[in-house]
Amino acid sequence: MNPLSAVFNSVVLVLLALGVTDVFFSYESSRCSMTYMFEYPQYLQIKLSKKVSRLYPLYELYLYGEGSYAEENKNLTLTGVPVLFLPGNAGSYKQARSFASVALRKAENIGNRYHFNIFTVNFNEELVALYGGSLRRQTRFVHECIKTILSLYKNQTFPPESVAIIGHSMGGLVARALFTLKHFKPDLINVIITQATPHILPVLSTDIYLTDFYTMVNNYWIYNSLKLRNITMLSVAGGYSDYQVRSGLTFLPTSSFHTSALSVVSSAVPITWASTDHLSIVWCRELVLVTARALFDLIDEHTKQINIDPQSRMSVIKHHFVRHPAKHLESRHQITASFTETPKFTLVEDSKWTYTVNKESNESFFLFPLLDKRIAYSHFHCQNTFLYTHSWIFGCNKTVSPKCLQINDLSWETELLPSAKVVNLKLDVYSNLSHFILYIPATNGSKFSVECEFLSEEARTVHVPVTHVLSFGFSSSHAPLNSSGLLYVIQFEDFSKIYQAFNVFIVRNCGQNKESKSSIYKFHVPWSHEDLIGVLSDELPVRISAKLHAEQPQNDNRLVKLFLYASPECLHEVTISTSFSQILGQIVRFHGIYLPVYIVANLLLAYGAQLHSILIQGSCMDLDLSFDVAAKPYKVDPVLIICKYLLNYKWFKNYWDGLMLPQLDAVQLHAYGFWFPLASLFFFIFGTSIAYWSSIGLQAAVRILSSLWIYLKRPSMFPKESKCITYRVYAETLFFAFISWRSCGTFSLLLVFLRYLSKVLILYSSMKNYVSLNAHIVKDTSSKQDSVKTDSDTNINSNQLTHHQPSSLEIKALDDCLKMHFTILHLNLWIVLLGLPSFIYWLKTLRYTIQLDPDPNRVSALVLIFILEILMNSTTSAIKSSVCLKTAAVLQLPLSIIVVAFGTLHLYRISNLIAFSLFLHVVCCFV
Repeated sequence: MNPLSAVFNSVVLVLLALGVTDVFFSYESSRCSMTYMFEYPQYLQIKLSKKVSRLYPLYELYLYGEGSYAEENKNLTLTGVPVLFLPGNAGSYKQARSFASVALRKAENIGNRYHFNIFTVNFNEELVALYGGSLRRQTRFVHECIKTILSLYKNQTFPPESVAIIGHSMGGLVARALFTLKHFKPDLINVIITQATPHILPVLSTDIYLTDFYTMVNNYWIYNSLKLRNITMLSVAGGYSDYQVRSGLTFLPTSSFHTSALSVVSSAVPITWASTDHLSIVWCRELVLVTARALFDLIDEHTKQINIDPQSRMSVIKHHFVRHPAKHLESRHQITASFTETPKFTLVEDSKWTYTVNKESNESFFLFPLLDKRIAYSHFHCQNTFLYTHSWIFGCNKTVSPKCLQINDLSWETELLPSAKVVNLKLDVYSNLSHFILYIPATNGSKFSVECEFLSEEARTVHVPVTHVLSFGFSSSHAPLNSSGLLYVIQFEDFSKIYQAFNVFIVRNCGQNKESKSSIYKFHVPWSHEDLIGVLSDELPVRISAKLHAEQPQNDNRLVKLFLYASPECLHEVTISTSFSQILGQIVRFHGIYLPVYIVANLLLAYGAQLHSILIQGSCMDLDLSFDVAAKPYKVDPVLIICKYLLNYKWFKNYWDGLMLPQLDAVQLHAYGFWFPLASLFFFIFGTSIAYWSSIGLQAAVRILSSLWIYLKRPSMFPKESKCITYRVYAETLFFAFISWRSCGTFSLLLVFLRYLSKVLILYSSMKNYVSLNAHIVKDTSSKQDSVKTDSDTNINSNQLTHHQPSSLEIKALDDCLKMHFTILHLNLWIVLLGLPSFIYWLKTLRYTIQLDPDPNRVSALVLIFILEILMNSTTSAIKSSVCLKTAAVLQLPLSIIVVAFGTLHLYRISNLIAFSLFLHVVCCFV
C-alpha cells in the first residue's frame, strides 16, 4: 500500500463523511406535532368487480371511518366529497388516517354542511421507488378505483363527477400517470395534492421501467399542458429534513401549464413553518390542518362538491400554502367596506406609532394621513400581534368620501407570520388614497400591540455581498442594523447557485428591556417557494442555514432576501459566512446518489491498468497500485466537458443524433439546474477513494475468510491451471440460468458472486497454506540440518508438499491470477449492488409469486452468468499471448467515460457496461 495514497484517500473520505453528516444530521429538530385520532380508526374494504380483483389480486380499496361515522357508511350510502389517498414507496393505506380524522372533525365543527369521504388504496406496500415494473399496474388499478368510487354516489342530488387525490411520495407520480392511460377521462380528477413526490427524476434510476415511466409522465404533462389546464396541482416538499427525497426533485416540471400548478416547501407554508421528513409530512399536524382547511375552502356551497373553476381553486391553494392574509377565505370578495355612521377617528401624524393593549379595550379607529408622507417615504409598514382573523387596515379617499364612510379593505395584503401579522403597503400603488385607517376591535382581556411606521425602502435595504465559496468560512460579511426600525431587508448579492451555502447569524441585543416583542426573520427565495421563517432569541444568535433547493433561472435577476421584522427596542446585527460543511452537504444532497457511477468508472480504469501491465510486463499489478496509475479525472472529465460544450452546436448535435447516441446525462442535469462545473471532478475523486478503500476492505475480508477456510478445511494440493470451459462450467451455467429465468435475475447473480467468492477463497487459501508450510519447513530444515526429524506435524506437512512442489513461476502466476480475480470480484460485487433494488422487491413479493415479472435484470443476468463462469477458471497466463489483450486494455478507458456519460441518470446501464468489459476479458481467453 502506498502511504501517500492511503493518506490522500482517507482525507477525501473524511470530507465525504462531512457532507453525508450535513445531509443526514444537520437540520432542525422536528417542529411537527403528531396527529391523533379521536376514535379508533376503521377501514371498510370496498368490493371491486371480479374482473378487477382477478387482474389486481394484491391491491385493495378502503373507506376510512371512525365511530358512528364508520357505522353509518357500512351500507355505502355516501353523500360527501370523494378524496382518494395514494400511498408511496412501501407506504401503507393506513397513512390516510391523519388527514381523514382531521377532515372528519372539521366537518363536525361546521355542522356537517359538507364533508369528505376519504378512500385509500392498499398497494401491498410495494417498493415502487426501487422497482418500476409495477407502476403501470398501480396506475391502472387506481383508474378502476376512481370509477368504482364515483359509482357509489349515483343517488346524490349533485353527484360528484371527479375525485380529489392526495398522493404521498410515489403515489403522487401515479396520480399524474393516470392521464397517460388510453381510456382515462381527465375530468375524473380536478385536484391533485402530492406530498414529497419526486416529480422531475427518480431518486434512484434502478431500472429501465422506472426511467421510462418518468419520461412518459413528464412528457405527457409538458406537451399536453393545454388539455390539463383544468387540473389544479399542488406539490409539497419536506425541506432539508427529508433526506430521502430532496425538495428540488418535487418541483413540478415547468411549462405553460404552470398557471395551474404550484410547488412549495413545507417550511414556507403559512402556519406550518416547519421542515418535515419523508414520513412525517403525512402526519405533521400543522401541515395536515392547512391541507384540510384548503380542501374545505375548495368546496362550492351550492353543489357541495369541489369548485369547478380552476382559477378559483388556485387562489384557494395560494391563500393557504403561499401567503395567508390572516383572514377567512370566504370573505375575499369583500374588497370594499362601508360605515353606517361616522366612526370616531384618532388622527396620527407621527411617522412612527405604537399602540399597546394590556387589558380590555374598546373599538378604536386610527387615521394616518398620506399627503405629507409621500415625499419622504415609500412604504407604510405595520406589525400586529393580535392574530385573530379580521379586517384591520383600510384605505380612504377623502375627496370621494369626506367622512371615510366608503373604504377599501387592504387587509388582504397582510402576511401571517409566527407571532405577528404584518403589512407593507407601497404608497405609489395607493396614489388614489388620502388616508390609511387602522382598526382595533374591542377585546376581552387580550394582550397585544400594534406598531406602524412610514419608511423609505432604500434606507431600510442593506446589500450584503456573500463570501466566496472557497473562503471556507474564514471571512464574513457584516450588516449592523443600528437604527430603531420595524423592517429591514438584507439582500444577498451573487447568491444563486445550488453549491453555495452560508451560515447567517442574527444577533439581537435588547439590553435590559425584558418587555420587547419578538423579532421575526424570513429568508426569502423569490424564484421558488422555499422560505425559512422563524423567531429570534434574545439569548443566543440565531443561525440560519442559507442554501437553495433550486438554482436561479437564467432570466431571473431577483435577489435572495432576508426580511427582518424587528423590535424597535433592540439592536440587530447580521453576519454571513461560507459554510464548508454545508457546501459538501449540498454536493452530496444533489449528486451523492451518482457515486456508484464514479466508483465503477475508477474500477474500470484500474482494471484496464492491470490488463495493460499483463500485456507489457507479463504480470498483474495490485489493484490499489493500479488506482494510483490509472484512476485520473483528466482521463474522463475533459472528454465529457468537450462533448457537453459541442452539443450546443447544431452540426455536432445532428452528428450525435445520427449515431443514435442517447442524450448526455450531464446535459439533462444542467437543464434541470442540478449540475455545476466541478461536480464531476469532486465525485470522481470521491469515487476513487471509495473504490480504493473498498478494494482493500474486500481483500481484507478475503484474508479473514481464507483463514477460517484453512482452519475448517486445510488445502492439501497446490491448485493447477484448468480449462476455461469444462462440463462443470456448463452445468453451473445452466443451473444459475434456470434460477434467473424462473425467479429473479439479481438472485442468480448473487449466487454467482458467492460462487466466485468461494473460488477466490480456495485459491487464496491454497497459496497461503503452501507459503506458511513451506516457510515452516525451510526454517526447521535450516536449524536442524543434521538431526533426525521426529515432529509428526512436520512430516505430515512435508508429505503434503511432496505431491506437487510448485515452482516460483507457478506461485507468481497464482498471485497474478488472484490479483485479477480480486478486481473481477469487485466489479461483480457492484453488479449485485446495483441490482439489489429489484432483488429486495422480489423478496418482498416472494410469498405471492416466485418469478419477478417483469424482471429488469433477467437478460443481462443470463449473459453475465456465462461470462463469470468462464472467468472463474481463467488465469493471467492464458491471456498473456492473446491478440485481443491490447484492445481489451485500451477499451477500459472509453468504457469508463461511457459509464459517466450515460450512467449518471441511468444506473441500470452500468451493469451492462461492466458485462461488456468482462466480455472483452473472456475473448482474450480464447483468441
